Amino acid sequence: MCPLVKELKTRDKSDTVIYVTGQLREMLDEVLNVFNIVPDYDLSIMKTMQIFFDVTINILEKEKKVLVEVKPDVVLVHGDTSTTFVTATAYACRC
Repeated sequence: MCPLVKELKTRDKSDTVIYVTGQLREMLDEVLNVFNIVPDYDLSIMKTMQIFFDVTINILEKEKKVLVEVKPDVVLVHGDTSTTFVTATAYACRC
C-alpha cells in the first residue's frame, strides 16, 4: 500500500489522508519509516490483553471521529482482518 500512498500524495486532484490503527506497532512503524510516510491520524488502539471485541470497539470509536471529520469519498484499507472488517463496515454505514 505504501507505493500507492506515495503516488496518491503526488496528485493534485487527490486529497490523501492516512490513518493507522496502530496494530502491530513495531512492524507498522518500520514500514512507515522505510517509505517516509507520516500518518495524519494514529488511532493507537492497542491495549494489553484485549480481545477481538475490544479491538473492534476501539477502532469503531476512534475511527468514527476521523470519518466524520475527513468525510472521505473512498477508503482503502490495508491491514489485519479486524481493521479491514471494522473499517469497511464503518465506511459503509457512515451517516
